[in-house]
Amino acid sequence: MKKFLTTTLTVLLALSPIANGASSRSSAKERRVQDIRSFAGDDELGTGKAGRRKISPQLEESLQENNLRQKPNKRQKVIIQLREMPKAPDAMMIQAVSETMDEQMLSAEINTNDMRSTVLRSKIEGLTGRLKKAFNAIGMISADMPLAKIRELADDSEVAYISPDRQTTSTGHIETTSGALAARTLGGTISYNGSGIGVAVLDSGIDPNHNLVKASANHPGIVFQKDFTVTSGTGNPADPFGHGTHVASIINGSDLVSNGAYRGIAPGVNILNLKVLDDSGSGASSFALAALDWCIANKTTYNIRVINLSLGAPAVDSYTNDPLCLAAKRAHDAGIVVVAAAGNDGKTSTGQKLFGTIHSPGAEPAIITVGATNTYGTNLRSDDAVASYSSRGPTRGSRLVGLIKKYDNFIKPDVVAPGNKIIAARSNNATGGGNGLVNSNPNFAVGTQTDPTNKLMRMSGTSMAAPIVAGAAALMLQANPNLTPSLVKAILMYSAQPIMGASSFEQGAGRVNVEGAVRLAKLAVVSSAMTKGQALISLPTTQSSTIVGVACPWGKGMVTNYCLVYGDALMTYWQSVYVQGRRLNDATTFAGSVLTINTIDITAGVSKTQGALSSSGTLIADGTLVSDGCLLADGTLIADGTLIADGTLISDGTLVSDGTLIADSRARTLTALLGDDTSAMEAE
Repeated sequence: MKKFLTTTLTVLLALSPIANGASSRSSAKERRVQDIRSFAGDDELGTGKAGRRKISPQLEESLQENNLRQKPNKRQKVIIQLREMPKAPDAMMIQAVSETMDEQMLSAEINTNDMRSTVLRSKIEGLTGRLKKAFNAIGMISADMPLAKIRELADDSEVAYISPDRQTTSTGHIETTSGALAARTLGGTISYNGSGIGVAVLDSGIDPNHNLVKASANHPGIVFQKDFTVTSGTGNPADPFGHGTHVASIINGSDLVSNGAYRGIAPGVNILNLKVLDDSGSGASSFALAALDWCIANKTTYNIRVINLSLGAPAVDSYTNDPLCLAAKRAHDAGIVVVAAAGNDGKTSTGQKLFGTIHSPGAEPAIITVGATNTYGTNLRSDDAVASYSSRGPTRGSRLVGLIKKYDNFIKPDVVAPGNKIIAARSNNATGGGNGLVNSNPNFAVGTQTDPTNKLMRMSGTSMAAPIVAGAAALMLQANPNLTPSLVKAILMYSAQPIMGASSFEQGAGRVNVEGAVRLAKLAVVSSAMTKGQALISLPTTQSSTIVGVACPWGKGMVTNYCLVYGDALMTYWQSVYVQGRRLNDATTFAGSVLTINTIDITAGVSKTQGALSSSGTLIADGTLVSDGCLLADGTLIADGTLIADGTLISDGTLVSDGTLIADSRARTLTALLGDDTSAMEAE
């Protein structure tokens, strides 16, 4: 993709229109200034209409190109974000909003947004556009607009931001090596299996007949299904593509196949099958927005506590403007743990590491972004490594500040989990049998099963890692329903086990440890009126888990924005960033040239690193600095996309400069699905 800033300025300054073959130097200059106002935003220049900065850089580039080509009838599918409505002062330091009040506030917001969408529909139709769908729980609209009319729409006071309706794609022994098996017995007479927790799987659909996912004894299976890829009718919530069934069975796989060898992390959860990827494994962002909107509106009805997003779109816009990020954050604010795959763009075609390739919505700081590990097919964790294809941070969405592009540059992913050559359910919903993935790639099929409802397939990717963490979150919430999404995330990171030699940009806080996370969740004492410094968890003397007979130490830290924080106090005391609706990255702040702990929200006893680390394999505090957090926070010092070899930021890879991914995403996805060519999980 063209670098937006360079391309646009070149076009604007070089191609002013000429009337009647002549134009004075002053009038040409005036036209160039006006064009730059359109590009940069009139707030920066002090004059003109305020709507110009409401358009995403990618869409702005399309507008400029359309102006040059003079195609007034060209249309564009867009996502329109409504202006955020003012809210009553929020006690962000206190966890004290009752569930009833929360539901009343949400209902009022949905009704208000419904009225605003109706008014905006008239404006859209007056510009010869078409409102396709209003997502009133998240305050967004999908529409089809003439490109030539988008600026006029942006001038409307109800419009906050307009971006393209981008395509999303799937990014493509577990119970034992993750620690889930060890966590089962922590409930005493109650087996921790996710019972009663609703988990929404936004993917390519689910095969309702497969024995790993269908309802059976002590296995609720699919309790609701809806196809969001169709605009009318019921559609087909089954899974002709084959991705969603595989993902769902990693979460809730039953013990009906091969004597439980492929049991999921949380077999007792209620699965909500929300199809947002079509039968070829791709879909518009608006499909995912519609499903996220539905989840928020129906959270109470189905006790939706977790959303799994094993999908992604290019992270072009900053998380502050990206529609998928904003919708995921809205679900987080509503009390839902949102888990997203990091992406499968961690290396070039020649095998060189790529940094800065985290997908949207994984670029949203509030949610849990998951990278993939390679377990080499063993239950022991000592040989685990970050998978070569797993997308690496920092996040590279950007926004314009004047004429300068500022990158988000947050450390991601948050944790990693097994994702290489994972064996799980194979759907049988394609025309003529099988599914699109296996029919195109027969080597994905594994096992000797002949009954289609028992068949298995092997896939690799962060798509396979994310549902492991989603399942872990469900077990934690079964153990302690009072946990907030931010506290779930904090516990998962605190109890994670760092991988020796891997940096924070590759593994976040480390590989997920389900036993440790569930144990801490059970110990947490959370009420509806928690305040900073209040007692939270009485920590065990030895902060580690025993998995397959081996001690697995907890890293005792968590990722914030440009660094990591660590210390027992993170779990011993309630931190204000655990309040529902808060982001953990608020724990540290950057002002001027200084990165500090936010003492308003964080208690004494918490320390921070100076940036991203290379892990020693034990405590986060023992890692070696590989990236200065102040350079990350600046947002402009690492924007050239070249190999940085001096150790200032990243010494062993290439940093992607503009947050976009390569055009041949389908080929790259399949390469990731095949996985690293090593020993792997065996079929029974």
